[in-house]
Amino acid sequence: MRIAIGSDHAGFHYKTLLAARLRALGHEVVDFGTTSSDEVDYPDFVHPAAAAVATGDCERGIVLGGSGNGEAIVANRHPGVRCALCWNEESARLGRAHNDANMISIGARMVDEAMAVRIVDIWLTTPFDGGRHARRIRKIDGDAAAGGA
Repeated sequence: MRIAIGSDHAGFHYKTLLAARLRALGHEVVDFGTTSSDEVDYPDFVHPAAAAVATGDCERGIVLGGSGNGEAIVANRHPGVRCALCWNEESARLGRAHNDANMISIGARMVDEAMAVRIVDIWLTTPFDGGRHARRIRKIDGDAAAGGA
């Protein structure tokens, strides 16, 4: 799978760790930066990662920051991106199973390294449940036939 990854300075260490793990699992990683722990603005790195997912250049994406909140907000500005903020295994599982999350955001200051790895592993292996959840995603996307806007 081709996976976009991006972070700010707070998420840089986890980005490096997770990119290496993804490559070891056989995934192609497209790294949108940052390239150090020097202070930067997260939108500069999250927007390009989310755009790669939105356009289909990457199948999925992972963004990281201090809390993960801002990164998820930025990613979700891109049509077709469903970025779930994940803080434990269950939030990652439900993000995929119920929301078909094609991106996740992780707060490096909120979870330890082992949890970040477990979040990514679960998100990568959990299938989308479909059914009623597919209808809800169509509503999120504004499909009037599904009862959305």
